[in-house]
Order: sequence, then C-alpha cells, then structure tokens
Amino acid sequence: MKYSKGILLAALLPAMAVATGSDVAPKAGLGRIKQADLREGIGFLASDPLEGRMSLQPGDDQAIEWVAKAFGQAGLQPIGTDGHGHPGYLQAVPLIEYRADAKASWLELTVNGKSRRIGWADAHGALPFPRKAQGELVFAGYGITAPELGYDDYAHLDVRGKIVVVFEHEPRETDPASPFNGTGNTRYATNYVKVLNAQKHGALGVLFAGEPEHNHPTAEEIRTRIGHHQEHAANPIPLQALADQAVQIPSMSLSPALAAEVLAHSGKSALQLQQGIDQGLKPQSQVLDALSATLTLQPTAVRKGISYNVVGLLPGSDPKLKAETVIISAHHDHDGESGGKIWHGADDNASGTVGVVELARAFAAAGHAPKRSILFAVFAAEERGLLGAYYLAAHPLRPLATTRAMINFDMIGRDETPSPQTAGLIDVPADTRNRLNLIGAAYSPDYARTVAAADRSVGLVLDDRFDHEYALNVFFRSDQFPFVLHNIPAFWWFTGFHPDYHHPSDTPEKINYPKMQKILQLAYLSAWDFADEATPPKFVKAPKGDSKDIYSAEH
Repeated sequence: MKYSKGILLAALLPAMAVATGSDVAPKAGLGRIKQADLREGIGFLASDPLEGRMSLQPGDDQAIEWVAKAFGQAGLQPIGTDGHGHPGYLQAVPLIEYRADAKASWLELTVNGKSRRIGWADAHGALPFPRKAQGELVFAGYGITAPELGYDDYAHLDVRGKIVVVFEHEPRETDPASPFNGTGNTRYATNYVKVLNAQKHGALGVLFAGEPEHNHPTAEEIRTRIGHHQEHAANPIPLQALADQAVQIPSMSLSPALAAEVLAHSGKSALQLQQGIDQGLKPQSQVLDALSATLTLQPTAVRKGISYNVVGLLPGSDPKLKAETVIISAHHDHDGESGGKIWHGADDNASGTVGVVELARAFAAAGHAPKRSILFAVFAAEERGLLGAYYLAAHPLRPLATTRAMINFDMIGRDETPSPQTAGLIDVPADTRNRLNLIGAAYSPDYARTVAAADRSVGLVLDDRFDHEYALNVFFRSDQFPFVLHNIPAFWWFTGFHPDYHHPSDTPEKINYPKMQKILQLAYLSAWDFADEATPPKFVKAPKGDSKDIYSAEH
C-alpha cells in the first residue's frame, strides 16, 4: 500500500541524498525538518494567549514577531523596510477595517421614470469607503474578457458611465470539454476579477446575478454550511480591505427574484440568457430597456491599521539565476475570538506558517543555496480577503516577471474528512492519512510534473480533485491566487477540509505531524528543483482542463 511505503521512504529520507530533477538536494536540509519543531511552533501559534490571531489584533502581532524572529535565526536576508527605510523582515500592509452599514446602503431601481428602493435582503454589498453610482443598466453576460479563450462579454458593448449586470461563475462549468478549464475554475470566475474587468471597461458599478441554471451553492449557502458565522453572530468579524485596493467601483449581489426581474428587461428570461451564452459561447450582452439604477454603499465603524507580511530572502548561488525567484508562502492570521471562544486555527493556518519557517531552517541547514533565490513570505490578512498576498503582488519585493514558481501552504496539517461544507459537492477519499491536494495544475502542468517526480522519493498520494470542481470556489480561496493573476505558476498545497475548519475546535493535537513532515520534505525537494532546474515551469494562459492524469501517471 502507498501509505506504508510512504512512511518507510520518509523514515529513510534524512539519511540519504535524494536525486530530484536537475540536482541533488542536500540531505542536511531534509534532516532539519523535525516533527518536534512542528509541534512546538503550532502549539505556540494556536495557543490561547494568541487569541486566534485576528488581523490587526495583539495575538496576530505576536505571530508576526515570532515569524520575523525565526527568519532572523535562520539567517535569511532582510528584504522588507520599516517606516524609516531600514531593512527588516516586515513589509507594512496598510488596511482599512470597517463594517457595512445596511441601513445606509441600498439599491434604487428606476423603470420608465418610476423609482423604488430595494432592501438589503435583496441587494447587498460592501466597500471601505462611501460610493454612489448612477446609470443605465447593461447586461454583460458573465462579465468575462478572455482573449486567449476567444471569449469577450464586452465585445461591441460600450459600458462607459453605465452599471453592468453579470452572472456569477463561468459558462459551461459542468462540461468537461468547456474551454474554461473543463469542470474546473479559471481565474475569470471570481467576482473580484469581474469587478476589475467592469471597472477597466469604464462601468460605474456592478450587479451580480446568480446563474439560474447553476449546480453550486451560493456564497451565502457555503458560509452557512461552514457554520462559523453563526458562532460569531454576537460579534461579527469586521471586514478589512487594502487602503490602496484596486477595486474602486461599487458592486452588489442580487437575490434570485430581483435578478430575474432585472434581466427580464432584456426581453428574455434570465434562464434564456444563460442558455444562449452556454450553448454557443457567444455573448448575449445588451442594454436593459428603460432600466437604470443607483447603487449606494456606506461603511461604518471605519478605522485604519497596519498589519505586516513577514518576508526574508535566501539569495541564490548562481550569478545570473539568483535574480530569479521562487516563493514559499503561507498566512499568519485567523478568526480571533468571540463570546469566550478562541478560533485557534491550528491547521488554518498555523500549520502553513510553521511550514514556511521550517523550510527556511531546512534551506539554512543545507550548507549551500540553490541557484535561484527563494523568497519566504508569510502573509497578513488572508482571512479578510487575501489582502497581504494582493499587497505583495501589487508591491513586489522581487520582480514578478522573473518569479518562476510559488509554493503556498494553507492547511497542511490534517486528514481530509467529510464535513457540511463539502457534503454533496466533492467526494472525499476513504483514507486521506497520506494524501496531499495540489491546486493549480491547469495553469502549469510543468509545475505538477516537477512535484510528482520529487514525490517518488517521499511517497505521498497527490490529489488533483480540487482542480476539477467549481462549486466550492477553492481555486480563489488562498494566497496563491493573486500571483496566478500575474501569470506565475503558483499552487496551493492543501490537506483538505474537515469539520473543525473555521471553528474553535481546530486545535494542535488534531494535526497529523508525520504527514505534515512528509509534505514539507516534498516541498523542500520541489522548491530545490524549481530553484535549480534549467527550464522552470511554464505558465499556461489558456488551461485546457487536461491535467487530471499527471499525478496518477507519476505514481
């Protein structure tokens, strides 16, 4: 069985040099990855005194200090700068914390000159600053411009000074032959990208409509399945945004009934519009007759703060290739505490944070550096919207154009088990004790093959299920995604969901430390390959949904 074989290989790894790809990874680095250190680090980060590491709270500040100290002890080069321009291990991430004001935010629809105000239950949204947008309504299909796929909902459509209505998700997402990565997501499916696209085309605002013929839960239904929002109901988690965020126009999500009413002004039903796009992959974009709207968003309880990405560099050894970068990352924040309960976040994401620190120690123990440089980064405010990752992508410390690969750890400590979040949406294998999910192969099969080759010496079971599902929106939900938007081969390393996800019960004693050690051994070997191989992974702009057999073929 692969599980027994994997344990045997893991036991042998510290005593042998392992040939992987272009070079031999130093055995001293593998031997430095120790379960005792993993237990100690997760035990600290997920302890009660850190109070769940809520972004902009003292517990998360302690986590930041712990990581920065560990980077210093590992001998990484300071690559951040403080407010006085001095080098250090911190990159300041200016944030705005706020709450949506439901009473002062609304949508007003005007039909043939007659207006009515829509309540929060049927139209809601949030921005960290006040915004009001008024204009004619235009249906813009799925809101996607994907020239490499030959698809553009904005072709021959002028939306300047108007408000667009767009479907969520992507066309044909249940079709394995869809040019939009088969049944997996592409980077165009997320609402964030759709708002930026509308903004780029000159729209003043966006209204989101769920596809009438959809096979996935809504975002609200997913939150309800997870359940942690109910536990936080007495003291809801505040929203946060980057102080210099890219999105500047307001957007709101419509209830199904309101979306149907709005889209009926096209002369077709919402279902007919969706089917018309899906059947021929041809836009159905058009002005919605005699219909205009006013979007008003107002925040409340606004305050500014600064969190930090923790960053350190291992300079490469090759005079030319050291200008290129491999990123190893995670995020340090979690969901804080409420009502006397602490959201410990042992798996999410003390495990990933400790993983980055442990690999920094492993590379320091290797005795020499690989050819390319490695940037170790532990991001701020992931739980509030991948904010630290978006900030580093917008304010890079190393050129993104020469960043060759990214290994992002988010929840690498547990065994995947069925949970309300995933029930009926994705199958969970019966035995996940030796299984690792890798998310991102559609955009870089080369990356997947490098990891699979390195895994021959480790013996994990590599799983690509989450590259072929659309219901959970997993592809967008961790810090690798902002870098995928910049055409960087970036994978999320992930051991899967479980019933403790985003609950106070995500505690250190439930971590599978032997498996986590193996995952970090595989990451060490893979990162060494990315940093040394003559031809780094290529980024594929137009994924074909054909990566499904990469890992099984390698095993």
